[in-house]
Amino acid sequence: MSQEAATYYGTGKRKTAVAKVWLCPGSGKIEVNGRDFKKAFPRLLHQNDVVAPLKAVNMMDKMDVRAVTSGGGITGQAGSIQLGIARALLKMDESYRPLLTQQSLLTRDPRMKERKKYGQPGARKRFQYSKR
Repeated sequence: MSQEAATYYGTGKRKTAVAKVWLCPGSGKIEVNGRDFKKAFPRLLHQNDVVAPLKAVNMMDKMDVRAVTSGGGITGQAGSIQLGIARALLKMDESYRPLLTQQSLLTRDPRMKERKKYGQPGARKRFQYSKR
């Protein structure tokens, strides 16, 4: 089987971060923007977010992950990689859907920053009201 045939692709988004994720059979190496994911995400919380879909389907040491992220911050990028990995796993084997859905790893987090309104200092904040 050729390398291209065994590669699975998934796109993930969270806030303003976008991740392109490629999965291929391997030893469990995870690479984000050309470097090890533990260097890209120093906090354990973000590392756990990234590997959650692989742990859910018990594929931690069987798949290599290569991700390219842009936009957003560290939390948004970790969430977008998580969704990208989950979607790529679905393309690999559709029978993983119940396991991933049970841990809500296929749900795109819709929360976005609310836009600032004109004539006001922020999205919800208003200038102080003066009666006199």
